[in-house]
Amino acid sequence: MKFNTKVIHGGQEPDPAYGAVMTPIYQTTTYVQSTPGVHKGYEYSRTQNPTRHALEKAFASLESGNYGLAFGSGLAAIDAVIKLLKPGDEVIATNDLYGGTYRLFTKIYEDFGIKFHFIGMQNVTDIENYINSKTRLIWVETPTNPMMNIIDISAVSLISKRHNILLAVDNTFATPYLQQPLALGADIVMHSATKYLGGHSDVVMGALVVNDKAVADQLYFIQNASGAICGPQDAFLVLRGLKTLHVRMQRHCENGKAIAEYLNNHPKIENVYWPGFKSHPNHEIAKFQMVDFGGMVSFTTKGNNYKEAIRIVENLKIFTLAESLGGVESLAGHPASMTHASIPKEEREKTGIVDSLIRLSVGIEDQQDLINDLKQAIA
Repeated sequence: MKFNTKVIHGGQEPDPAYGAVMTPIYQTTTYVQSTPGVHKGYEYSRTQNPTRHALEKAFASLESGNYGLAFGSGLAAIDAVIKLLKPGDEVIATNDLYGGTYRLFTKIYEDFGIKFHFIGMQNVTDIENYINSKTRLIWVETPTNPMMNIIDISAVSLISKRHNILLAVDNTFATPYLQQPLALGADIVMHSATKYLGGHSDVVMGALVVNDKAVADQLYFIQNASGAICGPQDAFLVLRGLKTLHVRMQRHCENGKAIAEYLNNHPKIENVYWPGFKSHPNHEIAKFQMVDFGGMVSFTTKGNNYKEAIRIVENLKIFTLAESLGGVESLAGHPASMTHASIPKEEREKTGIVDSLIRLSVGIEDQQDLINDLKQAIA
């Protein structure tokens, strides 16, 4: 089944009760049992819910995986992965990553005795320098947030398998439409489904997809035992959002390309970060492992001018100044004071997150309207 068909039919089937084409919202906490322990596959909605179950099957289908899990947020999904570890274990993580992930790793799990190494992974051979007998997980974002760095998933996978280390890939920016980490050798794929998978800025959710049954069983146990599940209404909304993922991503990519090229030719803009440029350091890897280059674009103003960056985002009219990304509407953010504020300034700036950096989530509005909006805001 091709991807554009999977988003509508993959892992989904008519409801068995009445044949409803759309999965119903099973707004229930519990289920009748004919005798103790005998039921129709569902007993309590923290453990499993038919609406959530349908969504989890859809997640697995889109990532060409065997097992899908839905959580109350992207961070809840990441939290479940780190709970596979124990005190004394070590993690090698991308140094340019979502601020909430960095906060979870450093402010929560370092206190539980897990050690994190944050490194640049554009040259994957650098990873070998940090591997030791305690390394249990490699955590990758690609494209990274917000610097749009590209990491070679296949190459990292070869390293992880050689050392028997789990490889997890945050696929939020790319989505399964553009990139399939499991096919490239990853063990775990993570999504903030709040973003492109839901696609309409109306639900918070996280997702994991895996192939290995033993890893899946551990994660299902953690999901149930820790209880960070999503509700049936949210599951229904993301199921609905998935059905247009392919057409939305096509427009996100078209608009993202136009915006990146416009900014790249603007005299007041210093740097534009977008993996579709031939000048991007890992452009060839992006071409290999991605179908297209996505709708996320970051840029800096001339002279690293903080006040100029703030003036631009405050004067945008179609782009909305707000946290998050991946919705149908275009959003603009200032990572240093918003999404990545939890990362110390000196650590941020090592990865390029300077005070003049602006991150755009390019939506599906009319392309020329978006360009005109940037034009007037910059001017």
